[in-house]
Amino acid sequence: MVPMALGKDYATQECSIARALEVVGERWTLLVVRDAIYGVRRYNDFLVHLGIPRAVLSARLKALTEEGILDRRRYQESPPRDEYVVTERGIALWPALRALAVWGREHFMDRQLRAFRHVDCGTELGPYGECPACGTVVPVGDVVLVPGPGLDPEPADPVSRALLRPKRLLEPLVTESAPTGESVQPV
Repeated sequence: MVPMALGKDYATQECSIARALEVVGERWTLLVVRDAIYGVRRYNDFLVHLGIPRAVLSARLKALTEEGILDRRRYQESPPRDEYVVTERGIALWPALRALAVWGREHFMDRQLRAFRHVDCGTELGPYGECPACGTVVPVGDVVLVPGPGLDPEPADPVSRALLRPKRLLEPLVTESAPTGESVQPV
């Protein structure tokens, strides 16, 4: 039996999951969105943290911007530099990303890399993004990302080093000073 080639879209599928996969189903896309929710905004930070080829990153950022998941904003005029900010449409992906993180940890990891905690009380979120102590579903902006014991304590890239400290989601990630001209803008 000859295997069938996988098409580039799901045109024959009448399914909301298929349509969503057309937008976020490519290998790198959800990782770019994850990093944006973690607060990564600059091209070079995505590049070094993900280890993604430049052409692929440029294509993913362009597609996510066109789909309204990220918003490209100018943060410097000379030389021109942009950052990518997650939109409400992108924030709506948080429950799916969180569920994938929980599923991946439960089924494929032998150690906890990160925990998601409620900013107000510090309680780790439950399986559906709820705070067991407060009894409410916690919006992404009220979640703090806390490093777990399984993380490399001396990572090579500045994004991973910045994520060794607790960090509120959606707030811009601050990395150590980078040399001038560190961000290469996609075409």
